[in-house]
Amino acid sequence: MKISREVKTAILVILGILLMVFTINYLKGINILKKHNRYQTQFDYNALSTASLVTIKGNKIGKIEEITYDDKTGKTIVTLIITEDVKFSTNSKIRMYETGLMGGNALAIVPMPGPELAKDGDFLESEIEEGLITSLTKNFSGISSNLGVTLKAADSLMTNFNSLIVSENEDGLKAAIAELNKTIVSFRSVSTAMNSLVVKNDKSLTSAIDNFDTLSGNLAEITTEFKQVEISKTFASLDNTLQEVNNLLASVKDGKGSLGKLLNEDQLYVNLESASLQLEQLLQDFKLNPKRYVHFSVFGKKPRRFDAEGNIIEDEKTQPEEILIEVDNN
Repeated sequence: MKISREVKTAILVILGILLMVFTINYLKGINILKKHNRYQTQFDYNALSTASLVTIKGNKIGKIEEITYDDKTGKTIVTLIITEDVKFSTNSKIRMYETGLMGGNALAIVPMPGPELAKDGDFLESEIEEGLITSLTKNFSGISSNLGVTLKAADSLMTNFNSLIVSENEDGLKAAIAELNKTIVSFRSVSTAMNSLVVKNDKSLTSAIDNFDTLSGNLAEITTEFKQVEISKTFASLDNTLQEVNNLLASVKDGKGSLGKLLNEDQLYVNLESASLQLEQLLQDFKLNPKRYVHFSVFGKKPRRFDAEGNIIEDEKTQPEEILIEVDNN
């Protein structure tokens, strides 16, 4: 089938028109090969243009298609074209914000949770984010009013500072600087005296340093010898000695040996107490009846004998003779 020249020309013209339409929309940020949804919102004033971006979380998703003014409400109606793949609820808002210090504005979709997704042709609520320039413009009047107070305070501060410098009394800065100079001169004199003292006693200082080095060397040798001592064997011997002492104390506690019996059995104490009592009774009897034990005879008469109760023993023949102590008058 042969295509005529007119048909080819018409096809080329149609393709050129389609290409031109695609290029124009692409330059506007609209890809006609993808499906788009249109949404509307409104603002109290117009600070946008058809070249302004439409973003969501910083990502470009569409473009402003049309900006119209509603005479009845006095609002600016803005129509957005957003890629169909982007989903958000009907509770989401369209926020106008500044893109830079030069005052360029753009629109951002602020997703909000909601039960229903926004559809093509829905009307969404809008809000305006206050930018840096707007904030500075609002606060400039307050800054300018406070600037005069700040300048007055700075002027008073400089005046007081000048008076402090010029003042020559004790509180003035000049007096403080003069005292500082005196201190520096005194410190310089002390430093000079110290230097002369060091120079005069150079030999003594050198000798002291040498002695200190010798002492350090001796201490190092003592430390080395102390490290070489077999401390483990010493502690082992001490541990054995303590163990033997513990065994000895245990045997004494159990009553073994003479020392154990002496400490644990009370018979010795009873015997000592009985002997002490008998000795006390003997001394008491000796004090009361000294004639029973000591007899003084000048003429050699045989002394009488007494029993335990102090009675005189008549039968002296049957009794054993006692020791007779005679005192010679010569």
